[in-house]
Amino acid sequence: MRNYHVRLLDIKTATDAAALMQQIGTDIQGVSLMKNKMVHYNFRVGPLPAAAANIIKQEMLSVGGEAAVTRGVINCSVNDSDAILSATRKQFRKFCQKLRAQPFSLALMAEQIQSALRIQGKSTGLPFSCRGVDVDLKQQSLIMGILNVTPDSFSDGNRFFTSEDALVKARRLISEGADILDIGGESTRPGATRVEENEELKRVLPVIEALRREFPKLPLSIDTCKSRVAATALDAGADIINDISAFNFDPEMAAVAASTKAYTCIMHIQKDPDTMQKDPTYSDLFAEVCLYFEKSITLGIKAGVKRERLILDPGIGFGKTLEHNLLLLKHLKEFTGFGLPLLIGTSRKSFIGKLTGDPVDQRLFASLATVAQALTNGANIVRVHDVAATKQALTVIDAINHTQR
Repeated sequence: MRNYHVRLLDIKTATDAAALMQQIGTDIQGVSLMKNKMVHYNFRVGPLPAAAANIIKQEMLSVGGEAAVTRGVINCSVNDSDAILSATRKQFRKFCQKLRAQPFSLALMAEQIQSALRIQGKSTGLPFSCRGVDVDLKQQSLIMGILNVTPDSFSDGNRFFTSEDALVKARRLISEGADILDIGGESTRPGATRVEENEELKRVLPVIEALRREFPKLPLSIDTCKSRVAATALDAGADIINDISAFNFDPEMAAVAASTKAYTCIMHIQKDPDTMQKDPTYSDLFAEVCLYFEKSITLGIKAGVKRERLILDPGIGFGKTLEHNLLLLKHLKEFTGFGLPLLIGTSRKSFIGKLTGDPVDQRLFASLATVAQALTNGANIVRVHDVAATKQALTVIDAINHTQR
């Protein structure tokens, strides 16, 4: 009796499929025809009128894909429905062609699906060019070192409160491999004391000015949700705005980002730092975070911000329970459909302490585990306290994630 070898294949992209077929000697034309049939993609779309959901389902089935809709759509006993679509790239291409001839703005949905598929299918094409850093973030991840010039940061408050102490810390982070420094003068931990604009500027400006003189090619980020602080910091030499409110706390922040052409990281937060951890709840975590991003992106674009200057941060620990944080890290790839860089900040955070029981200053190894998970699932920039260890881990993670069959 013959012994056949059967093994499961991990095929993530059409490139993976092509490489495997070439290994067994598949005809080159066969490779071209089949590679896009070997990778499935899944989208959730909606809300759709019941009639549109019926069209979506029938058109998807007609090309060989699958479409799950709300029970009651078929007889219109419900008013609307989301749909979960599952198909190969080739099937989606045919499906989108069919949608272009349909009502209910389904042609626009087709464009959105095709745009997301183009993003997922590319191993390049996420440029980040800032000061001396010019990389494709699909090929190289970056480390943002945390420099808190505050007396009450949850992790290193009061350690680097004077300008000179902060500069000593900054030089160490840079020598350890930080690609960007994120400078903050106001803690955003739950219950932290709010800081007046002038006090925040008094803390961060001397540090930004000194770092700009000493490290002219290093990108500097100002961690603030106040437009005047952001504008003044940018004038002093900062390059990036890290706004935990995603343009929502200060209505002038988007205008500052637009006029300065600064990269801006927009983060999801539920409520505000004072109330965000008081029983955070979501009816649909990912849908609500995505909708928040869509609204903030629209705010920015209306103010004149170029879409490609935006960076997304799902806000680990900002209005999230332990389960919310774990789900975001596990399914982070769902945010890659925006086609924008993803920044993740998990370093030493309290959800790690809830899992391990370790105090803040003993969470390095667990923090590195979250970095590995985030980078594997689509993150491009990691915001951390421990740069040296992260740099070593990131080098290996990037090498693994970008290796081709």
